[in-house]
Amino acid sequence: MSAVIQLEKINKVYSGAVSVHAVRDVSLTIEKGEFVAVMGSSGSGKSTLMNMLGCLDRPTNGRYLLDDENVAELGRNDLADIRNEKIGFVFQGFNLLSRTSALENVELPMLYTRKHGAASPRERARLALEKVGLSDRADHHPNQLSGGQQQRVAIARALANDPSLILADEPTGNLDTQTSAEIMGLFQQLNDQGITIIMVTHELDIARYTKRNLVMRDGRVISDVTVTSRLFAGEELQRIRDEQRAVQLAP
Repeated sequence: MSAVIQLEKINKVYSGAVSVHAVRDVSLTIEKGEFVAVMGSSGSGKSTLMNMLGCLDRPTNGRYLLDDENVAELGRNDLADIRNEKIGFVFQGFNLLSRTSALENVELPMLYTRKHGAASPRERARLALEKVGLSDRADHHPNQLSGGQQQRVAIARALANDPSLILADEPTGNLDTQTSAEIMGLFQQLNDQGITIIMVTHELDIARYTKRNLVMRDGRVISDVTVTSRLFAGEELQRIRDEQRAVQLAP
């Protein structure tokens, strides 16, 4: 396996009237094809860490190697290119443009990249929607889609530029149990195809769908373990359906 991410003594300090040490001496390696959950209470440093992994913020010091490139030393334009070409983002609030169709929302990241395939942006957007099972909703606007469907559009948008890494911030935070399992099933499928996924979540059951769990406290990684009792979405969805059927049949 090759490392997608290598962090070497990464620190992030926000200066002000009082300096805030948000991330402290974090060193870790994430290999290609891993599926990692980052957990921790509010103020633990997990969001700051994810912002740095996504090249949205810079470490105060330390080295961040993404595909063996030290991104901590890159300029603003180079960082923007990396965000557009190597990283797909998925957010809790979906962040879709309300007056734009699902297809056009997925197409949007392609307007800001120099990475072009043989297919047109429109064709690639259709393929991305097909991957998430929404090819029949391409012309629908966000307000015509359920929460789970909106998150699938957001995942398709994250896939638009064929990223090697997906960063997901509480992707099931606004979804019910069954829809959450469906979304985690989609992430598991994408991960099985070789895409590296790092996900922030505060839900322990959602973290069990991943392969590795990191826990942060006071800016440090205090726990880094392999998931031993992993949940698989297909099995969980069947369990949920069985429970629903039992309730319906109950006298």
